[in-house]
Amino acid sequence: MPEFGLARIKTFAKKLTPALPVMMGYLPVGFAYGVLAVNAGLTTGETIIMSLIVYAGSSQLMAVGFFGLGINPLSIILTTLVVNLRHLLMSASLSPHMKHWRKLEVAGFGFELTDETFAVHSLRFAGGETAAPPAMAINLVCHSAWVAGSLLGALAGNLISDVRPFALDYALPAMFIALLILQVRSRLHVWVAALGGAASLVLWGAGLTQWNVILATVIGATMGAAVETWHKKKGETRSAAGAGAES
Repeated sequence: MPEFGLARIKTFAKKLTPALPVMMGYLPVGFAYGVLAVNAGLTTGETIIMSLIVYAGSSQLMAVGFFGLGINPLSIILTTLVVNLRHLLMSASLSPHMKHWRKLEVAGFGFELTDETFAVHSLRFAGGETAAPPAMAINLVCHSAWVAGSLLGALAGNLISDVRPFALDYALPAMFIALLILQVRSRLHVWVAALGGAASLVLWGAGLTQWNVILATVIGATMGAAVETWHKKKGETRSAAGAGAES
């Protein structure tokens, strides 16, 4: 019985392996957020509560910067809402895989869904791994890593005033590059990734700094879907032509 229980634990732990790159990225970025939050005037408790409830790296980093500038809280909330609109697209793309989940499971999963865990789950769900417990466990351990990094940063906030010399801000881009590599499996994926990246840079340069990621995602996904549909129709036409010639 103990051996059977240990085997189940090992199997479940193996399913959490995809969370490791995200956790490694969240710890340093969460640390940077904690330092900045304390230096912006937030208490350690407020810093941790934000990581527990908001749980959105870009929004939290933006919010603490606004707090430091004394900007109206309502403006901060509205700006955070705009920044997080991309979650509508992410949730919508994953929802077809969760039709067999209970509503409470879907709600809990959605609350802890981030850009990084979305990338992980997209890969897992595409491979048929759609069970709720492992997916929710991945979200939970990633959230825990973010909170742990935030706590360490908040505790070190009085000792560190500037996190730039530590290059902690590169942790998230590096993590996204690693996650992207895992998902690129064809030339079409490479083309869509390049198009999305280029579109994001162009839109950012045009001044759409709050919308560049959302719009680039829509552009890349739309073009990718269009090309994929065209290839499928082309293949069906060839198959039909071949069948007609044989008959």
